[in-house]
Amino acid sequence: MALNIFGGTDHPKKFNFKELNSVALQSAPAILGQILPGGRREGVNYVVRNPRRSDRSSGSFKINVHNGLWADFATNDRGGDLISLIAYIDDSSQMQAARRLANMIGFDMGGWNV
Repeated sequence: MALNIFGGTDHPKKFNFKELNSVALQSAPAILGQILPGGRREGVNYVVRNPRRSDRSSGSFKINVHNGLWADFATNDRGGDLISLIAYIDDSSQMQAARRLANMIGFDMGGWNV
């Protein structure tokens, strides 16, 4: 069953990124394994090499699987959710990242196009 963030037939003016992130967090370990393969769990964090730079070993790039907060402590790049993480990794817009995340988890974005 696909989820619809609109909750009705009328489309709101703004896309509900918070709802998509909330649903995605339920599958965070699987999502992270797909978009950032080769990582490992350390407590609540998924630790992996940062694909945006020459990261020789994992340890400074961490994503909290419970709340989606992420940071590369070597570069001070950081974000507050899985959408911003995907946008960072893909060097894409928030809407493009939302579309990718929604497709990964079968989330119905309604009429929103990227």
